[in-house]
Amino acid sequence: MSFASHDSATRQSQGEAITAEDIAASGATADESTARYALILGDDALILSQRLSGWVSRAPELEEDVALANIALDLLGHARFLLTYAGTAWDKSEDDLAYFRGEEEFRSCRLVEQDNGDFGKTIARQLIFSFYQHELYSRLVNSTDTTLAAIAEKALKEVDYHQDHAAQWTLRLGLGTEESARRMQAGLDSVWSYVEELFTDVEPITELGDIAVLPSSLRDATLERLRRIIAEAGLDVPDMSGAHGADRSGRHSEQRGFILAEMQVLARQHPGATW
Repeated sequence: MSFASHDSATRQSQGEAITAEDIAASGATADESTARYALILGDDALILSQRLSGWVSRAPELEEDVALANIALDLLGHARFLLTYAGTAWDKSEDDLAYFRGEEEFRSCRLVEQDNGDFGKTIARQLIFSFYQHELYSRLVNSTDTTLAAIAEKALKEVDYHQDHAAQWTLRLGLGTEESARRMQAGLDSVWSYVEELFTDVEPITELGDIAVLPSSLRDATLERLRRIIAEAGLDVPDMSGAHGADRSGRHSEQRGFILAEMQVLARQHPGATW
């Protein structure tokens, strides 16, 4: 029985949310390669969710405080789906994978690990990642793995908003004041070296055929759309090479340890606690 089962399809048709609990209850089991792929996608979403939650009560306006919190919650939902499915390969729960792996065991890209910086940097990070994620999920809906396809279908509806939100803020900042344009450009410059890592073909993705989406296949479409919105905002696409070590082998930015220390501290201090 797969996540895209009759029960789940019925829930979708009735407009009900599909949850990580549905995946766990479906009986779908990932093989190890598929699970490792789900970890890559889930870790990206989990770490970026944690980063964005840092804006709660600190955003430049109340409406934006709510918007960023909602995007963080969307990404946390994506992470729950993906980590729950990945865990079926090793008999681990989503909490096991989120809270009890060391920093070298995560496979998040370094883009999502970058600090929030000022609002311009956060929007630059969001613009790049949401455009990439939209292209990814648009193709993953056709995965031959019905669980991954169902996760992508649900997530894509939310990512539609994420990319629109980032694009509108890029235009607003780029076409705003001299200072807002300077900060938006500085944000793009600070994170652009991590873009190429998104499009690097690594194991296990290269082994999975029609189950996965090759990152390199997303490059042209994603960069074309990014260049177009950046130009429309009156900004420049940064001219720089990719940062060294883009292989998702466990190499990570210095930021990951700090993110995990904050995210994992409660679960590690009180293992097995429920509330």
